[in-house]
Amino acid sequence: MEHLKKTLQESAPSGQLPCAMAFKIAREQNCAIEEIGKLCNELKIKIVSCQLGCF
Repeated sequence: MEHLKKTLQESAPSGQLPCAMAFKIAREQNCAIEEIGKLCNELKIKIVSCQLGCF
């Protein structure tokens, strides 16, 4: 879990993480995209450039 948090923080130095990158991290870390979303909320990382236009 801590490794995943560190990966997210390193991937979003400005506090923003592109949606496509969130999916890529989920695939690489073999975890659910929902877990990425929860951790981003916890870490105050905003999802940007949503592929569905939701964020």
